[in-house]
Amino acid sequence: VQLQASGGGLVQAGGSLRLSCAGSGLSLAYYAIGWFRQAPGKEREGVSLISASGLSTYYVDSVKGRFTISRDNAKNTVYLQMNSLKREDTAIYYCAADSREIRPYRPEDITYWGQGTQVTVSS
Repeated sequence: VQLQASGGGLVQAGGSLRLSCAGSGLSLAYYAIGWFRQAPGKEREGVSLISASGLSTYYVDSVKGRFTISRDNAKNTVYLQMNSLKREDTAIYYCAADSREIRPYRPEDITYWGQGTQVTVSS
């Protein structure tokens, strides 16, 4: 079972990136998926979540209106479209999956984690 996060990179403030989380060995259609991020010296933060059905989503206040989470079950992939990026979005972004509901403030409860992808936003 593996989650592969990709799509990070270096981008100027105001730019966009799309992160992808691909599943291997598990069908993401049956899992809630979360994107978390961790900046140096800070705790891991729940950025966005999507339920297994896709009907329920969550965004941390700091990214509302700028980030969009979506899932393509046919491709076994979940995306995080990040627009209007700011310097404070700089972090390592991780995707995570669980067959139960994911709570943004309880990353320690989540079963599966990807390896992380670095997002760096320059001014």
